[in-house]
Amino acid sequence: MRVELIDLLKKEVKPAMGCTEPVAVTLAVAKARTIGKHSEIKSLKVQVSPNIFKNGLSVGIPKTDEVGIAMASAIGAVSGDPDCGLKIYESIDIDLVKDAKKLMSSGILDVGIADTEDKVYVSVIIKSNTGETELVLSGLHNHFSLIKHNNEILLDNPYIGCSSDFDIRTLNVMELLEEVEQSKYEEISFLLEGLDMNEKISKIGLEKPIGLSVGYNSKKAIDDGMLGDDLANRAMYYTAAASDARMSGISLPVMSSNGSGNNGLTAILPLLAYRDMFETSDEKMAKALALSHLLNCYIKSEIGRLSALCSCGISAATGSGAAITWLFGGSREEIAGTIQNMIANLSGMICDGAKNSCALKLATAASTGVKAAIWSLNGTISSPKDGIVGDSVERSIQNLGVLSSEGMQLTDATILKIMQAM
Repeated sequence: MRVELIDLLKKEVKPAMGCTEPVAVTLAVAKARTIGKHSEIKSLKVQVSPNIFKNGLSVGIPKTDEVGIAMASAIGAVSGDPDCGLKIYESIDIDLVKDAKKLMSSGILDVGIADTEDKVYVSVIIKSNTGETELVLSGLHNHFSLIKHNNEILLDNPYIGCSSDFDIRTLNVMELLEEVEQSKYEEISFLLEGLDMNEKISKIGLEKPIGLSVGYNSKKAIDDGMLGDDLANRAMYYTAAASDARMSGISLPVMSSNGSGNNGLTAILPLLAYRDMFETSDEKMAKALALSHLLNCYIKSEIGRLSALCSCGISAATGSGAAITWLFGGSREEIAGTIQNMIANLSGMICDGAKNSCALKLATAASTGVKAAIWSLNGTISSPKDGIVGDSVERSIQNLGVLSSEGMQLTDATILKIMQAM
C-alpha cells in the first residue's frame, strides 16, 4: 500500500505556475493549437465548467497584466509549450503577449460557461487555415480526455475519476499515518523540494506590498508589536504572503497539492514555519509533508477537487494542522482531534473564486490549523454530534462530502451568479 501512496504523492504534488484553473485553460488551448498547427486563427471557442470560470475570473495571469479566462485562452492561442504541463506559463513568450491582447479584442474569441456537472472541464474548438481542432480537458487540470482534428479522433481517453489506480479512502486516517511513519526517507525526500519552492514565493510577498499585502502587513504587525511572533502567526504570514504573490500573477512556480497551488501553499508553509522555530530532521519533515499532502488528498476525494467549500481551509490546512500535531509528538487521539477541530471550525468557509483576497482565507486557514493542533494537544477536542462532527474522523470527512455534494450545489450556483453580476 505504501507504494501506491508514494505514487499518489508523485502524481498529486507537482510544480505549477499561476492559478491552476487559468493554467488548465491555457494548457488546453495551447495543446489544441499545437495539434492543429494553427497560426492564423479564424475562430476560437472556449467553454469551461462553472468552477473553472469562478476560479479563473479574477486571478492574475503570469507574464501579463491581465486577469481572467479570456486572457488565459488568448495566451494559449499564441504561445506556450503544452509539454510543460502545469508549468506552461514558464514557456510563454513575453513578446507574444501583445498578440494575445489583440486576439482578445478581435471578436474571434468566444469564452463561455459549459453546461456540465464536471468540476474540472475545458472545451476548445479552434478553426484556421489548417482546419478545425476540438479538445476536451477534464477531471484533472492536465488530463486531456478528447482530441479531434478535422473530424479524426486522435485521443479518446475519458477521465475515470481518480489520478491513481486506487482510492485513498480504502485506508482510514490512522492507517494512512502508519504508512507514512513506516516510509523510508529516500522514498519521500522529493517532498522537501516544495518547502524551498514555496518559501521563495512567500519571500516575494514579504519583501514589499503586493496583491492584497496580507502577509506583508501581518509580518509588519508582528514587527510593530501588534501581534505575537508565535507559530500560528508565522504560519499565517508565510502562507498569506505566498498567496499575495501568486494571486497577483508573479511568474514563479509553487508546489501544488491535489491540483491546487493554494492548497500546496497551505499544506506546506505552516510546516516551514514549524521548521524555522523548532529543530527537526529532514526525514521527519518529509514525513510530515507526506501526511499533510495525503490528508489534503483524502479530504478532497470526498468534497471534490473543486467545490463551493474552500479546500485550502477544509482540506489543506487540516492536513498541515494534523502534521504539526504529529511533529509535536501528538498521540493518535490528538491527531484525530486536530482534524475534528478543523471540521468543527472552518467547514463553512466558501470558495468564491481565485483572487487576491484568497490570501485572507489562507491566512485564516494556516493559523487555524496550528491552533487546532495546539487545542487538541491541550485536551480541547470537538465532540461527536457537535454539528457535523462525526464519531470518527472518517465519518466527519464523509459528512463534509455530503455537505459539499448535496448541500452546496445551490450555494455554488449563487456564488457564480453574484460574481457574474459584478
